[in-house]
Amino acid sequence: MTKTKPRRRPGQASLPAPKRAELDYDEALRLALQMHQDRRVLAAEKLYRKLSEVRPDDPNPLHFLGVLLHQDGKSEEALTLIDKSLEMDPGVASWHNNRGNVLLLLQRADEARAAYERCRELEPGNPAVANNLACLLAALGDVATAEAMFREVLAREPGFADAHINFANLLVSTARVQEGMRHFGTSLELRPDDPKASRMMGLIFATSGQPEKAAQAFERWIAAEPDNPQPRHHLAAVTGKNAPERAPDDYVSSLFDAFSVSFDERLAFLEYRAPGLVGELLRRLEPEARADLAVLDAGCGTGLCAPLLAPYARELIGVDLSAGMLDKARERGGYQELVKAELVSYLLAQPARFDVVVSADTLCYFGRIDAAVAAAAQALRPGGRLIFTVEALSGEPPEPGYRLLANGRYAHERSYVEACLASAGLLTSALESVVLRREVGEPVTGWLVAAQRPAP
Repeated sequence: MTKTKPRRRPGQASLPAPKRAELDYDEALRLALQMHQDRRVLAAEKLYRKLSEVRPDDPNPLHFLGVLLHQDGKSEEALTLIDKSLEMDPGVASWHNNRGNVLLLLQRADEARAAYERCRELEPGNPAVANNLACLLAALGDVATAEAMFREVLAREPGFADAHINFANLLVSTARVQEGMRHFGTSLELRPDDPKASRMMGLIFATSGQPEKAAQAFERWIAAEPDNPQPRHHLAAVTGKNAPERAPDDYVSSLFDAFSVSFDERLAFLEYRAPGLVGELLRRLEPEARADLAVLDAGCGTGLCAPLLAPYARELIGVDLSAGMLDKARERGGYQELVKAELVSYLLAQPARFDVVVSADTLCYFGRIDAAVAAAAQALRPGGRLIFTVEALSGEPPEPGYRLLANGRYAHERSYVEACLASAGLLTSALESVVLRREVGEPVTGWLVAAQRPAP
C-alpha cells in the first residue's frame, strides 16, 4: 500500500479519536493508515469512512478505504471507491497500480493492463509496476513483450528478487529451464528464505530427475513455511517417504486457494483441455441436451465445466475443497448450488441423487481412486453416468496401479482404473488416451473415462 501525504484543508473540524484525544484531520488520516497497515481492519474502515464524511473533497480516505476493502475481499465496492478517488486526483501513479491490482483480481485483464500502463506513464522508473505489468502480459500470452520488460527491469534493478522469480517462471514455462534456474538461484541469494523460489526450484529439480536436489529445495521451503502442507506433500513425492494414498485435504485446499486468482489464465497458458474433453464425451454419450438431468461437477474449481454441463442440467451442483475456487465459480455463474466439501464424503451423503457426475482433473489428486469411484457410483441414479479424467501412468506399472509423481499429482495405470470401475459395479462406456494439457512444452497424457450405473 502506497501512502500519499494527507491534504491539509484549513478550517475543517477536528475528528474525535480513540481515548477521547483530540486529533486534527491529518493526524486522524495517519492513524487510519497505521491501523490499516496493522490489519486492524474494522477500526481502519470506520475511521476512513468518517474522514470521507468530514472532508468529502479529499480523495485519500476514499482511495485507501478502497484498498482496504479489496484486501478484505470486497473488490467490486473497492473499485468504485478507487475510481472515485482517481476522478478527484488522477495524477497519483501508485493509485493506478492499486486499481490495476483490483481489476486483475476481478479478471478484467485488459483494463488492468491499461491501469498499469498509466501508472508507468506517470512513474516510468518504478520497477514494481513494470514487474506487475510484465506478469500480466505473460498471463495474456504476450510473452515477447513480457520478457523484454523483465529484462529491462532486471538490468536497472538486479537486486529485485520478485522480478527474478517472475521472469524465471516465464522462462520455465517456455522451456528455457536452465536460464530460469539461474534466476531462481539469484532470487534465493537475495532472499535465502523465500518460499516461492524454493518451491519452483524443487519442482524443476523433481521433474528433471534430480530428486536429491529437489528434496533439499523442499526442505528449505518447509523451513520457511513450516505450517504449509504443500512442501511436505512434494517432499514425500520425491523421496517416497510417508507418501499418502491421496493428497491431503489441507494440501489441496491451500494449493487451489493460492491459485484461484490466476487459475484460468494459468490453465489457458497450459492449453488445458480436460473440461472440453469431458463436455465432448458427454455430448457423444447423450446427444440430446434436454436440460432435465441432475448434474454434479465434482471438483468444480472456477466453474470451467459449467457452460458445457448447463444444457443438460435442470440442477447443476458444484463441489470443491477450495473456497477461493468456489468464489470464482460463483462469479462465473451457472450453478444452482456450490458446496465446499471433501469430495468422497459429499458423494456418500447423496445416495442416488444424480444423473451425471463429472470430474475434470480432480482425481489426479487421488492415488487410490476406488473409494471415490464407489462413492460416485452410489450417488448415481440407475442408468446415471460418471465421466472423469486422470493422468496416465507410463512405464512399468507399480503394484497398487498408481504413482505419486514429482509434481504432487498421481498418475494411474489403465487396468487399475478398469478394476476400480468394475469393483464399484459400473459398466465402462469409454476409456480413451488423451492429452490433458502441456507442461514445459510437453504433452501430459491421461485417461478420459466414462462409466454407467446399470439400469434395473
